[in-house]
Amino acid sequence: MKRDPKDLIRYTAPERANHWVVGMAFILLALSGLAFFHPAFYPLSQFFGGGVWARILHPFIGVVMALSFVAMFFRFWKLNLITPADKEWLGRIGEMVNGDDHNMPAAGKYNGGQKLLFWLLVCCIALLAVSGLVIWRAYFSALFPIGMIRFASLMHAMVAAGMICLIIVHVYAAIWTRGTIRAMLYGTVSRAWAKQHHSAWFRQITGGGK
Repeated sequence: MKRDPKDLIRYTAPERANHWVVGMAFILLALSGLAFFHPAFYPLSQFFGGGVWARILHPFIGVVMALSFVAMFFRFWKLNLITPADKEWLGRIGEMVNGDDHNMPAAGKYNGGQKLLFWLLVCCIALLAVSGLVIWRAYFSALFPIGMIRFASLMHAMVAAGMICLIIVHVYAAIWTRGTIRAMLYGTVSRAWAKQHHSAWFRQITGGGK
């Protein structure tokens, strides 16, 4: 894609790579996890060479996602601290969903919805990592009583289902807000996009919009 010299850098190449590693690992985990969740989804295990390989690979892919997300967390956590303006943004989220963003508070690099999603994903991945270790039969499950393993299995499935829903919302919002996917593919956004959707960030990086 040919870059307009006036475009703004939103994500560096390492940041984009970090995001896509997490994203691709999540897709693989969702496919293999659904194969275990219900017999109707079991054919998905064929993407991994069958049920045995899906079960072997699932936790290792989970480790890749967890470690990659930790790197992402340290890159972005300060930018996702929720401010009073973000709380006001969340209070007006109904207006945004209805397509009216004229009265929304000025957003920094991330708006209130994106920040809320970030922290929900932090909680989900932490719970998935802990519960996943408890039920990882090859290495760790023998260290825990059967009651804890059963509870961890239930928690793992419930949190995974919730995270799938969150990611669906994330992808939908990225498609709905035209120009967002371009930022994660190429790292840049137009000045018009930044000014409309993240005006506080636009003023910050352009010295007041000049």
